Amino acid sequence: MLGILYIMLNVLTGFAVCSLCLPKLSSFTRKTYFGTGIRLNPAALCFPLWYVTGAMLMTWCTYFTAYLASMCGSRKPLIIANAVVMLFFTVLDLLLITLSRRKKTLHRMKPYWSVFDGSSILFAAITFAFAALLMWWTFSYSDGELRVGISVFSDFAPHMGMIRSFSYGNNFPTTYSHFAGEDIKYHFLFQFMVGNLEFLGMRLDWAFNLPSAMCFAGAFCLLYVLAVKLTGRRLAGWFAGLLFAFRSSDAVFDYFAHPDEQIVAKTTRDKLPTALWKAFVENDKFIGTTTHEDWGLWNLNVYCNQRHLAIGLCVLLCVIILTLPLLFRQVQRIKFLIIDREEALIKEDPEFRLTALERAESAFSGSLLQKEGWLPRKYLRPVFLGVMLGMCSFFNGACVIGCLAVLLFLAVFSDNRLEYAITAGITVVMTVAATRFFIDGSVVKTKIQYGFLADLTTLAGSWEYIMTLCGILPLVLLAAFVISNNAQRSVWFAFTAPFILAFTLSLTKDVTVNHKYIMMSLMLLAVPAAYLLCKMWDLAGAWPKIICIGLLFVLTATGLYDFRTVLRRNDVDREGTYLVFRDDDPITNWVKDNATSQDIFLTPYYSLNNFVMGGAMLYYGWPYYAWSAGYDTDVRQVDVRLIYEAESPAVLVALVSELNIRYIVIDDDARSCNEYELNEDVIPITFEKVFEYGGTAIYDTTKRLESALYYEPHEDEPAIDY
Repeated sequence: MLGILYIMLNVLTGFAVCSLCLPKLSSFTRKTYFGTGIRLNPAALCFPLWYVTGAMLMTWCTYFTAYLASMCGSRKPLIIANAVVMLFFTVLDLLLITLSRRKKTLHRMKPYWSVFDGSSILFAAITFAFAALLMWWTFSYSDGELRVGISVFSDFAPHMGMIRSFSYGNNFPTTYSHFAGEDIKYHFLFQFMVGNLEFLGMRLDWAFNLPSAMCFAGAFCLLYVLAVKLTGRRLAGWFAGLLFAFRSSDAVFDYFAHPDEQIVAKTTRDKLPTALWKAFVENDKFIGTTTHEDWGLWNLNVYCNQRHLAIGLCVLLCVIILTLPLLFRQVQRIKFLIIDREEALIKEDPEFRLTALERAESAFSGSLLQKEGWLPRKYLRPVFLGVMLGMCSFFNGACVIGCLAVLLFLAVFSDNRLEYAITAGITVVMTVAATRFFIDGSVVKTKIQYGFLADLTTLAGSWEYIMTLCGILPLVLLAAFVISNNAQRSVWFAFTAPFILAFTLSLTKDVTVNHKYIMMSLMLLAVPAAYLLCKMWDLAGAWPKIICIGLLFVLTATGLYDFRTVLRRNDVDREGTYLVFRDDDPITNWVKDNATSQDIFLTPYYSLNNFVMGGAMLYYGWPYYAWSAGYDTDVRQVDVRLIYEAESPAVLVALVSELNIRYIVIDDDARSCNEYELNEDVIPITFEKVFEYGGTAIYDTTKRLESALYYEPHEDEPAIDY
């Protein structure tokens, strides 16, 4: 119940803050950016914005209150933090609502029930059901068991570790659950928010799935609003949602065009189509020919295993939606400047017309040489957007970078450019401040790297990769660019900014993570693709509509098959499609009851298991997680080998003391690891065994055994200090 109250307070806080900072928000959906009426129900924009704003603001405040409580000695800092923060925001919300009423800026409820918009309501209902299906299908609870889908368990390892380090532990100052003892380089606040909801009594599947579904559905609704405001057509919102959910690629067609060699070798020519179709139906692996497509790198699986991405997309879309009026204001202003100049000259010479060069000169001077092009029109809105983006930095940093890239492109074509500067400046200051608080050094490793994952990092090689990855979508976008007006073209061009960033820069050790920037662009570019489909649908006759439907099928066929694959790979009615973690598991409960987040476990290279689900802080978990997050994993890999291979109690004691390791785990994974040869003779005679279950033993390094004194050391070994 407290978890539900916390979420409701998130929405109320967002409502109160937005009423003060964005007083005309409820009327924002009445017209397109061009000024034509659409009368969208404002809930499609406001509810996602309210929830995201309130959730991020309260999460930051809860975290820092808990941090201070922990530093003051509290062993349960979240109790204090939630009591203080929930009471504070309840009072603050009442004060802000009262102040908004006095200023007549309060978001009144009348527009939400007086504007009946069946299309928006239906779209929101379908997308929330779709999002909830995906989230609960891949992570569910039944009969005392948490079930983690096979396509998401890998990314869930660090996520679950961080969640349980807060709900079960006391991870302040915060360290990374798979690389314990150092700073936190990972954007972890969504996991903290989930952990706090579980701490408040919400069962883990609900604590993780409900915010994830709300944010993912919110991203769909915000994209719908963006599409309708840019095109004036509700149908464009539906098309954009379909293209966002179901990616464009030639993978499904390539599957039949280039059949698997093993199927061809085992099948006669006349039975090949039947065999291919049977394999296609029974397949439960992600298809595609580009690098890592077998990971599900480009489809709905990403939103299932990287739950914190959706809240970042909501922030990105909110900022773009609320900033775009600056671009259309300049387009309109320059249009009238050119008309006024031409009319003034026509009075002198009725046959006079401005040349294209003179029009461009007028546009250039009107944009860059007049105060309207630079001076802010408002200050509160850019400040609000900057704070929003700044708060997002440790929810999903990639979305902050992608959003800033889009804003940079939009600023070129907009009025009031200093508003962009205010937003970007606040974002950078807040991000740098948070980074310096959480991180020692910098996690960003910027370098020029052309071509992303293309085999040939040339322009031709990159284009071939894009066409293979995206299918006919680039051609559709080119056609949309041609039929659009100048204002829309400027927006479409700005939407490519994250895509361009992904193909030119690498910001981390692993360039593969740039796929998120490409997915951001593809989400935004679903709008111009939807615009083209709408234009085709509006043409007279049956054939344009048939072609439109055919084009939509080609654009979404691979994505629809990917959706089926996600469901098939994580189907709880099939064996081997999920991992099971029971509530009564002895390992999970022992870790939960006996260890704190300051106790570091030396373990084999765990991904997701019962230790992680218990909130154990791993000295060296599965290396990829820490390596891709920016940690130096090579040194710790050597440390793990030295401890597990230690030949004497003295060496073992010295190592664990130096590395601050509390518990050592020995199990079948440690015994069979190829990276080291476990010396199982020394650890049991040096430290007390505090837990044993099913071949797994835990040794407490603070409890040294006297039997180690009788071990005969080599001449150069130190004595053990008891």
